Amino acid sequence: MPLAMPPADPAERVPLFLRIARAIAEDVRRGRLLPGDPLPGSRELARTLGVHRNTVIAAVRELVAEGWLTTEPARGTFVSKALPEVAPRRFAKGVEPREEVPTRTGFELPALERTWAELPLLPRGVLSMMGGIPDVRLFDVAPLARAFRRSLRTNGPALLSYGDPLGPERLRTGLARMLSATRGLAAREDNVMVTRGSQQALDLLARSLLSPGDVVVVEALGYRPAWEAFRAAGARIVPLPLDDGGLDLAALAALLDAGEIGPVRAVHLTPHHQYPTTVTLAAPRRLALLAMARKERFAVLEDDYDHEFHYDGRPVLPLASADQAGVVVYIGTLSKVLAPGLRIGYVVAPRPVIQRLALRRRYMDRQGDLAVEHAVGELLEDGEVGRHVRRVRRAYMERREVLVTGLRQRLGGVLSFTTPAGGTAIWARVAPDVSPDAWAARALERGLHVQTARPFAFDGRARPFVRLGFAQLEPAELREAIKRLVAAL
Repeated sequence: MPLAMPPADPAERVPLFLRIARAIAEDVRRGRLLPGDPLPGSRELARTLGVHRNTVIAAVRELVAEGWLTTEPARGTFVSKALPEVAPRRFAKGVEPREEVPTRTGFELPALERTWAELPLLPRGVLSMMGGIPDVRLFDVAPLARAFRRSLRTNGPALLSYGDPLGPERLRTGLARMLSATRGLAAREDNVMVTRGSQQALDLLARSLLSPGDVVVVEALGYRPAWEAFRAAGARIVPLPLDDGGLDLAALAALLDAGEIGPVRAVHLTPHHQYPTTVTLAAPRRLALLAMARKERFAVLEDDYDHEFHYDGRPVLPLASADQAGVVVYIGTLSKVLAPGLRIGYVVAPRPVIQRLALRRRYMDRQGDLAVEHAVGELLEDGEVGRHVRRVRRAYMERREVLVTGLRQRLGGVLSFTTPAGGTAIWARVAPDVSPDAWAARALERGLHVQTARPFAFDGRARPFVRLGFAQLEPAELREAIKRLVAAL
């Protein structure tokens, strides 16, 4: 019997019987034990290895369960004959096979066109002024924990099994009621699909509505993860310019009239608080876009990622609230409202779209976290989500004022901007004699992360702007962030 006592695990995390089982399996892989070879009895193995017999029995049972060994009554234990025979290999003296994952692949990986980390991993102590990120410290987890426990106690077996790919009816009903009350969407629960965040919604829509070669129009400064989802579906992406009124609809009309790129299949935009510039799509353009979509029969993918956070006046109702032709697919998220880690987004669309999304989801994800989604549905029902939104909106409004005041007092000669009516960030123009990218690099050295326009630009080129988020930082942290900005300048 070639088996020797296996080396101890450095961290002592692997039970002894598993180390013995691994050693025997490795002897089979090496070809030192061949299919059909007998193993010594458990007593003899225990004496050889200097361990208790029960430890050897546990190791053998593990190997039988995994198919390495077979036991025959009154005959003994043998290496399974079902295993392919392996020719013995020679190993250098003292060299044992590694158990780490190989550092290289044994096959070719296709090249990536680009990589872009939307959420960079920042060192401890770095303040991040990344826009669009909520302050999860404001989220009271106690109501969610209570709702989660109640959901499991009441519906445990159902929530731990397979469920509807559309999401729990309770959550879809709650979302439909919320959207009807606050955004004018006449949606029923069967018009709503719950997704793992808005990014999965975008990916499902790309896979379900687009074919290779289809044209998708996007904002020239916009949300790159959406573009990458469309690219992955084989779409051809055409960027259009922005101005103070949002997406340039004259440019879209000219594009449609020219017909040089073929029919447009979809337009993706962020009309409420344009990402990243925060401007709101002007009312005449909203009506013109709906009319174009109805005439040309393309989909309008309305990404309304932070509708709740509007501070001056009433928020503008979504395009979907005025859609009578079934051309708008509405994408929303609770990531900004509650917490990104809950991974809850949603799509509101005509039923044929929702049914197609559900079918596509069965191939890639099947469903979301039913227990969490059911619990959040309860929070919607009892008004906890609405109360949280009101608390957070007040906090973010205060933080916006702190940032606006500080920037104008300390950096008024360098940054020019309009106070945004809503959203979670300020889009500021940088003076001509300052390089935004160099400034951001120096700020990071001083423990402050800020975004420039480059990551949002379709062409990847620099623009004289920075985006300064205020939602995830408390007032004192915002004042410190401004100090670091000044020091980096």
